[in-house]
Amino acid sequence: KKMIAKTLSRLGIEVWKDIPEYEDLYQVSNLGNVKSLDRIDSGGRKLKGKVLKTFIRSTTYFAVTLSKNNKSKLINTHQLVAYAFLNHKSCGYKLVVNHIDINPKNNKLYNLELITQRKNANKKHIKSSSNYVGVTWRKSTCKWLAQIHINGKYKYLGLFTDEKEAAQAYQKELNKMKL
Repeated sequence: KKMIAKTLSRLGIEVWKDIPEYEDLYQVSNLGNVKSLDRIDSGGRKLKGKVLKTFIRSTTYFAVTLSKNNKSKLINTHQLVAYAFLNHKSCGYKLVVNHIDINPKNNKLYNLELITQRKNANKKHIKSSSNYVGVTWRKSTCKWLAQIHINGKYKYLGLFTDEKEAAQAYQKELNKMKL
C-alpha cells in the first residue's frame, strides 16, 4: 500500500488518509495537503470540510493547526504525511522524517523517508565543506573543526590541521558512544 501511495504521489494522483489521533476530523494526502472533514460542532452547527491553508514556520517547514477537544496543536505537514502513510510515530530522535530532495516545502509522499537522526545529521546530501561527518572547515582559524551532536547539543572535539584527523576524532567519539 505504501508503494502504491508513493507511486500515485509521483503521478500527482491524490489519496487521502485519516490522521492518527484526529480520525473523523482531519485527513492528509499523499501530496502533502491537509483537510478538515464535514462535522457538527459543539453548538450543533454543521461545518463543511475544507483544504487547510498551510503556513511556513520559522523552521522553514510547512505546518497546519489541528484542533481537537478545544485544544489546538501546530504540526508540520511532512510529519502528518509520515504519520498517515509511513506509520511513523514520533520517537524522539530515533527515526526522523527526511526530505529526500532537501526541499522542506516538498511534502509529497515520494519525497519523504524515515531515517535515523544520525544519518539525517550526516548531511552528506547537503553541500558541505568536508567529506566527513561531524567535520567542518573553520575559515576564522584555518582549521578543521570536529564536533558531535548528542541529545540536542554539540560536543566540541577539537580543531585540526588535517581533515582526516578531525574525522578520526569524530569516529573515536562515536565508537565510545557505541551507537
